[in-house]
Amino acid sequence: MLSLLRRRLGLRRATSRRPLVSPPPFGDGQPVYDGARCDLNGACVRACPVGAINVATAFALDRARCISCSRCIEACPTGALANGLVFAPPARSRRELREPGGADLVASGEDLGRRARQVLGRSLHVRHLDAGSCNGCDWEINATTNAVHDIQRFGIDFVASPRHADVLLVTGTMTRGLELAARRTYDAMAEPRMVVAVGACAASGSPYPTSYASGEGAASILPVDVFIPGCPPRPEAIINGLLLAVGRLDMPTQKGP
Repeated sequence: MLSLLRRRLGLRRATSRRPLVSPPPFGDGQPVYDGARCDLNGACVRACPVGAINVATAFALDRARCISCSRCIEACPTGALANGLVFAPPARSRRELREPGGADLVASGEDLGRRARQVLGRSLHVRHLDAGSCNGCDWEINATTNAVHDIQRFGIDFVASPRHADVLLVTGTMTRGLELAARRTYDAMAEPRMVVAVGACAASGSPYPTSYASGEGAASILPVDVFIPGCPPRPEAIINGLLLAVGRLDMPTQKGP
């Protein structure tokens, strides 16, 4: 080992500064639309690589398919689209992700803790399932546990077995080879159970087309309760998605004396 270290220290630098060229100015979030400037010329539709935009009668953005590449912003000749500065909020259905505004966010983490205790009687346990992702969303999920976001302060813990989980957090486009594993993972969970689709791949299958190898996201196999758009979504969006999922649980029925 010491001989390897001495030989390595004697070598010149093998790596180069990165990036060599400045990256393109991508936005932080999904595009923001200004209807007063839009003339429905269709340039954004032609520029979108995933078919997330429709301008048949009015501008419509499918936030579940949008990968925040900013090509529509660059192509718009009237400046009706601009870089978003906030993350796209999660929603309870694909329909909400096609409508302007999306879903309202739950107020605070304290609400989550109180709701989880009332409904579940314990902390919220999450099982992460990678169904064929690029690992971008997985890194963002990992970031929710760091000292900055600290998801455990809300009573949320990640577990290794679906038998201990209340929420199944799915990333990836749901490849054909993982469909059976996804079903078995969901079947192993006890009631009440929820499914949260994280990222564009899990929410809609975007940017990958439906084929012999991949599907249309987690909803093609599992009953998804909450969709979190983004490519990848920020840790804040993932936390808010779990808040929204807990809000969908039914409160326990109060029994009489």
